[in-house]
Amino acid sequence: MITADADVPAEFVRALHSLRDRRLRPEVRLQEIPAPARIAPYAVALTGEVTAAVSDDLEDEPASGRFVLLHDPAGQEAWQGTFRVVTLVRATLDPEAAQDPLLCAAAWSWVEEALDTTGAQRHALGGTVTQVQSQSFGAIAERPDEVEVEIRASWSPDPSDAGAHLAAWATVLCTAAGLPPLPDGVAALGRRI
Repeated sequence: MITADADVPAEFVRALHSLRDRRLRPEVRLQEIPAPARIAPYAVALTGEVTAAVSDDLEDEPASGRFVLLHDPAGQEAWQGTFRVVTLVRATLDPEAAQDPLLCAAAWSWVEEALDTTGAQRHALGGTVTQVQSQSFGAIAERPDEVEVEIRASWSPDPSDAGAHLAAWATVLCTAAGLPPLPDGVAALGRRI
């Protein structure tokens, strides 16, 4: 993860270390990507994918997303602070999920519950959940129906534990992918090769 130079504020460097030190489930693969440059003077951006083996030689990626931590030492009024987390989660769900009129509300509850479960202190939480149902016709009518959900959320974190916010986002990613939650005190083991 990012190596900060001498001009980077100490508060942002601590947040970067907290992100780097956070352990996530082994099904979550992270990669650093270029961060948005115009929103804040300091930022880090990660993409994530949940991968689950569906057979010995094929891996499916049931959920993916992006986690961005922004820092403006001068603060921004809309953020109500100097840090902002901006997240995205996209997942393909079982077509039966489209029949649930509470799908979007349930997906938003995943965000709130993940933040609460990881102890991620925050304020100014907001976002959207979008549900897309696709049905194929004509030459591609054999394709099964698809339901996709997209969860966009942002909040102003307590920067003392940025890793808790990364863990909350990763929990939403895993929930959207259909992975069962891990009980308290239990760590997931990686696959044996």
